[in-house]
Amino acid sequence: MKLALTIVYIIICIGLIATVLLQSGRSAGLSGAIAGGAQTLFGKKKGMDDLLGRISTGLAIAFMVMAIILTVLAG
Repeated sequence: MKLALTIVYIIICIGLIATVLLQSGRSAGLSGAIAGGAQTLFGKKKGMDDLLGRISTGLAIAFMVMAIILTVLAG
């Protein structure tokens, strides 16, 4: 059981790394260089960045939960 949880944990880690690296930066493109933070205040994230943000949030929560579970099982 511990081996299966470790394999799932590694898959979650790889997925979290991939989704964070696929997201565009805050100041991506010319609009970010000129407008700065105004785009994040007045504009809404749409498309792929929004999807990747939700996926990375879910994977981060799963990462923390799995880390706690594996720590409890190890002790």
